[in-house]
Amino acid sequence: MSKAEPIPVTLVTEPGHMLALDGETALLRLAANSGHGHADGSTCVACATRTDVRALLFDMLEEVKLGRRPAFSRVMVDASALPDPSVVVAALTGKLPALALRDHTVARRFYLAGAA
Repeated sequence: MSKAEPIPVTLVTEPGHMLALDGETALLRLAANSGHGHADGSTCVACATRTDVRALLFDMLEEVKLGRRPAFSRVMVDASALPDPSVVVAALTGKLPALALRDHTVARRFYLAGAA
């Protein structure tokens, strides 16, 4: 079995700084909240799962395996709507503790290549 190449992730933290996408780049948008009635930044289990970048990246890998999404070699994460995108940086640079096997998978397969 051959080892898969690591996938670079570009993080967009400022509105209007999106880069052009191509056929090899997957886009992942992180919403500030789900719009179900609480202030941004409030602790909410539903919103936490929608902004857990490691879980979302793992899900993208699984969707490729199942044929539900085309393969990709790069990812652009739009975190410009988040009140504190440093949590995303921490997750992608190994600064957050791994909570599940998926977090280890993401750490092996993805790396933060830069921010825009």
